[in-house]
Amino acid sequence: MPNTKSAAKRVELTRKRTIRNASIKSAVKTAIRKYEEALVNASREVAQTALRKALVALDKAVTKGVLHKNAAARKKSRLTKRFNKIAG
Repeated sequence: MPNTKSAAKRVELTRKRTIRNASIKSAVKTAIRKYEEALVNASREVAQTALRKALVALDKAVTKGVLHKNAAARKKSRLTKRFNKIAG
């Protein structure tokens, strides 16, 4: 239980940000999962579209401050490498 008005505000802001961050992380994970499913089951064009969506979701998470830019770059690199291995 917060003891001061400012502490109560921080608790509320943390609660709001936690919800927002969880939503963004979920969107990233969903985009990556859909890409991986498309990579295995679908054609090259469908996988390429899913890859683009996953990359956009990662970039958006970075701009919102949910993911570190190097972590997103690493994930993007690995996703792209998998696509190039299959498509190449």
